[in-house]
Amino acid sequence: VSFRNVAKIEPKMVWHKETHIPDCNIIIVPGGFSFGDYLRCGSIAANSPIMREVIKKSKEGFPIIGICNGFQILTETRLLPGTLIRNNCLSFICKTTKLSVVNNRTYFSQKYFESQIIDIPIAHNEGNYFANDEIIKELEDNNQIAFKYCDEDGNFSNDANPNGSLKNIAGIINKKGNVLGMMPHPERATNRLSRLNDGENFFLSIAETLQ
Repeated sequence: VSFRNVAKIEPKMVWHKETHIPDCNIIIVPGGFSFGDYLRCGSIAANSPIMREVIKKSKEGFPIIGICNGFQILTETRLLPGTLIRNNCLSFICKTTKLSVVNNRTYFSQKYFESQIIDIPIAHNEGNYFANDEIIKELEDNNQIAFKYCDEDGNFSNDANPNGSLKNIAGIINKKGNVLGMMPHPERATNRLSRLNDGENFFLSIAETLQ
């Protein structure tokens, strides 16, 4: 709905058992508890037939976004480094969080300004980003961290971190910059009537990329 209403892009639904992706300009791996998150979040979905095509497209430089469970799936397929583990509070979290736009020079964030603080909802049980020290250093050195959880002043404090993610990481991109994974839901922040519309520029960034 957000792609249609905000970006003016008509999405196509592709079933996970398909083996071919129809002609399109971008791939979205959406949120939702795929396969009930049994075994491990995203691990079963990562082996769905359609993911072979998604992996192939990513290597060709195709823009790909994974939101929430989609982010988990992208880490399971190794399209993005690290993993998502249980929230440090050991419970499901559903609330609006503040994010800092750490990198606004991506396909997905160019309509924001650097260090802009935005309000985006989260809804997950396993959104705690974890990786070894080598991967974290690589993400920082290559400017692959797209979004971080922050407070209203832009500080990356423990209190502003809802799930225990290392370095307050909320979203990352791959080295090529064509694959983004993020736990927050920008599609749930496009309603001007509720004044929760900071997700609009996420979709407008994508629309500009695809022009």
